[in-house]
Amino acid sequence: MNQKIQLPLTTLGKHSITKDELLTLYEDMFLGRSFEDMCAQMYYRGKMFGFVHLYNGQEAVSTGVIKALSKDDYVCSTYRDHVHALSKGVPSKNVMAELFGKETGCSKGRGGSMHIFSAKHNFLGGFAFIAEGIPVAIGAAFQSIYLKQVLKSTKQISVTVAFFGDGTTNNGQFFECLNMAVLWKLPIIFVVENNQWAIGMAHNRSTARPEIYKKAEVFGMPGVEVDGMDVLAVRQITKQAIHRARLGEGPTLIEALTYRFRGHSLADPDELRSITEKEAWIAKDPILRLRNYIIDNSIEDVKILDEIQYNVKQEIDNAIDFALSSDEPNVADLKKYLFVD
Repeated sequence: MNQKIQLPLTTLGKHSITKDELLTLYEDMFLGRSFEDMCAQMYYRGKMFGFVHLYNGQEAVSTGVIKALSKDDYVCSTYRDHVHALSKGVPSKNVMAELFGKETGCSKGRGGSMHIFSAKHNFLGGFAFIAEGIPVAIGAAFQSIYLKQVLKSTKQISVTVAFFGDGTTNNGQFFECLNMAVLWKLPIIFVVENNQWAIGMAHNRSTARPEIYKKAEVFGMPGVEVDGMDVLAVRQITKQAIHRARLGEGPTLIEALTYRFRGHSLADPDELRSITEKEAWIAKDPILRLRNYIIDNSIEDVKILDEIQYNVKQEIDNAIDFALSSDEPNVADLKKYLFVD
């Protein structure tokens, strides 16, 4: 039987979780990392075009948050959206095909790296401009309570998660949407992936109050800071926020302290960040941290973890083959998806 086990202390204390759930977290993070590493290879080989923003280093946030959601919950992303889509269940082959601009991509090859979308998986899309996705997430959260309160749906209230970076939190839409979310008690979780840098601007140089989670206080909203390199800590905080949202108690702001291991995009030489800073954060690698945690506490054998990694790499190879062999969009269909049929 897959019984609940009490795991030893991490950042926020003990966690009740099954071994299968724990291995799912590990697999999801490793999938995200492997996918992004392959994207870098394909980009430099000229298979991908435009701007490609990778997620390496931040996997504990995507996995910790999204894997705590149900399939009926919504996720709204940013231009760093590949891994969010994977965590939400969008098949890796369809995400890869989208990056290759192929018809089999999840956005039919029309979106590319920054505009991953899947209605089937309630993945509301990646958005190229900062704060652009937050109002969309507000709309999704509003329809959830409208279904419940006005249309008298008997289904569980769907929760929406809006991801965005630290650079977004000085933008007007951020504050406007926080206000509306509290005013209407919307079932939404705002997740700030504070990776310390907004392109080339260090976070502590761009805001008068660096502790982003404290900005929630102004609106009477709970704000919490979490170690974004600890997937179990992120998961625990998220589950609390989800529970609160489903009860109709409104939104939560989560600030996850994390770090991107690569430059802002694959076109960024990444010369502004110090080597010392990078090394300090890389030492906190969330995937290696969870792997060591599983092994050190005798939760699972190394062989099983290696098997998971092997299977993930096979999946990525298959995704590449699928993307390479897929058809290009037909020029005659240029306007096909602009409007609903």
